[in-house]
Parts: sequence; C-alpha cells; structure tokens
Amino acid sequence: MVQMKRSILIYLLSVGLGGCGSPVTVREDQYLSLAPLTAPELNAPSPASGSDDLQVNELAAHGFLGGRQIVFRTAADPWQTQRYQQLLWDEPVPRALSRHLAARIRGAGLFRFVLIPADRGRADYLLSGEVERFEHLPTATPPRMAGTLSLTLLQADDRRPLLVRRYDAEEIVAGDTPADMAAAATRLAERLAMAVVTDLRAWRKGKGTAP
Repeated sequence: MVQMKRSILIYLLSVGLGGCGSPVTVREDQYLSLAPLTAPELNAPSPASGSDDLQVNELAAHGFLGGRQIVFRTAADPWQTQRYQQLLWDEPVPRALSRHLAARIRGAGLFRFVLIPADRGRADYLLSGEVERFEHLPTATPPRMAGTLSLTLLQADDRRPLLVRRYDAEEIVAGDTPADMAAAATRLAERLAMAVVTDLRAWRKGKGTAP
C-alpha cells in the first residue's frame, strides 16, 4: 500500500500535479552502501584466541546521525549540520558501523564468539558507545569524510568499564560523485574499526589492563 501511494504521487508530479502548469522533473532517492561486508577477509573465519565472548551493541547517535541521512558540513557554515535531500544510506549509520565493527573484531579472532544483540547468548564483555560524528566535508581542501566514535568496553556482569576510548579519523574523497563519497565513507568505517581492533588486541594482551 505504501509503495502504491508512492507510485501515485510520483505519477501526479510527473504529469504536473493533474494538469496544472508544465510537468516537473521527479528525482528518486539514491541509496548508497556505507560499509558493505564484501571483502574476503571480513567473511573468512579466523581462529579465535580468546576463551570468552564479546557482544557488540548497536551504537547510539543523535539527530540525523541516528538515521539514513547523509550529513554534511561546509566551511561557510561550520556550526550547521546539514543533510542531503535525495542521497541516503541504505541502512541507519549506527547499525552499519556496528555491523562493520563486529565483523572486524570477529575476523581478528580476539574472542571466542562476537555477538550482536539479536544473537542468543550470554557475553562476558559488552562493547557499547556512540557515533558522535560521521559527515561529509565537501568544501574542505581536499574534500573528505570525517568520523568520531566513543566506545566503552564493559564487564558484562557488573557493567564495570574496562576500556574507554574515543576514535577520530578522516578519509579523502577522491572524486565528486556520490559513489566516491560512499567509497571514502567505507574506508573511514574501516579505519575506525581497525583502530578499535588494535586497542582490543592490546587490552587482551594486558589481560584487563588498559594499554
């Protein structure tokens, strides 16, 4: 029913709202993939060196960052967060980044199992946090994607914080197309995830002490 209503609306707009005035051009929304899990190393199993389990919770986010909107900021209005009208991610930003993060930790083999909230199981540790920033900077020199994650590793039974970190990273956008921006966003998600893996590996070696 929703799809039918959408089709009718597009048809009415394409014929000029029922014949009033000249026809208008209707532009469909374009959906981009933020962090596709297509790399062989993400799908290949890795031997687990840990004897305990980690649950990666879905990251929190505020405002536009909590949805599919692609956020940008310009040099002319550095304090104003804006969003593209017809460019969207194909899934909410926190979910995509959480999924990519869980896949990278799983691939590193640091824990026996890496769970997500939908999995059935009781984890020994919880990884939670927030997406503070994930945005396109189209007027920067050169244009780039910028992201910030704040994460906390918790002991599951008493919610005791074991590791608290904040991650900032940027990736240059190599071209001026939406696909170029999406590619830079994927590299940014990868850079952030690998920084988390590096800290978790150091923490594992310290057996519960911060690196």
